[in-house]
Amino acid sequence: FDAAFHINNSRPASRIVARGQNGKIRVSKATLHSNVSSPFVAEALACVEATKLGINMGLDLVTIMGDSKTIINKCQTTVKDKSILGAIIDDIQRNKFGFQKIIFRFIQKAENVEAHDLAKEALRKEEERYLVDETREEQALERRWPQNPD
Repeated sequence: FDAAFHINNSRPASRIVARGQNGKIRVSKATLHSNVSSPFVAEALACVEATKLGINMGLDLVTIMGDSKTIINKCQTTVKDKSILGAIIDDIQRNKFGFQKIIFRFIQKAENVEAHDLAKEALRKEEERYLVDETREEQALERRWPQNPD
């Protein structure tokens, strides 16, 4: 997960990229948020969206990876968070019960480029997206239209 934050209008976009065990993208989701006070809140919202997506996909075992060490650390603990992120972290903690096993893992920004770039693109285009099994859909379209339909 990752988020992009536009400081002038307090409008972030979060992007979640869900991969299967083989590493291929299964689902990609971009969400626009409004009235968000900080980039930390934007990152926390992206994380809660990732937990919701896992539940909606019916997954039992998940690893949620993000490049915000603060958010990942808050998700790994069971101590009540009293910061501005508290309510969002509570949502994440409640969503943990939707899985048999959930792991929150910090990754470097360099490992999270895809999610970050897609979040920035969603923010720039002001566009939400939800794509399921992108590669299969693209392959199906290529079979249907081997050449440009125009």
